[in-house]
Amino acid sequence: VQLQASGGGLVQAGGSLRLSCAASGSIYNVNDMAWYRQAPGRPRELVATISDRGSTNYADSVKGRFTISRDFAKNTVYLQMNSLKPEDTAVYYCNAEIRDHTTWNLRHYWGQGTLVTISS
Repeated sequence: VQLQASGGGLVQAGGSLRLSCAASGSIYNVNDMAWYRQAPGRPRELVATISDRGSTNYADSVKGRFTISRDFAKNTVYLQMNSLKPEDTAVYYCNAEIRDHTTWNLRHYWGQGTLVTISS
């Protein structure tokens, strides 16, 4: 099982980006999915989560600007980021709780991270 994130880049403040993260491999089911971010010199922080029923939660710092969604058929989670600010600059990581179809293990997996840079 692996998570592959994409969509990062460099944009000006006020702009938008859409991140994607696809789970692949021996998957039985995917439970909660989430996006985290880590800015230089800061701990990793939770940005948004989406449950296996589609319920969402957001960090206060991104409420009203970011939207998390998922495609259940594609085992993919998205993060639409609007009205971006320089303080959103970070490496963004996806995370998902997945049951492996082969081993039946249930655990969290991390994507490789994608860099988002917002210029002022």
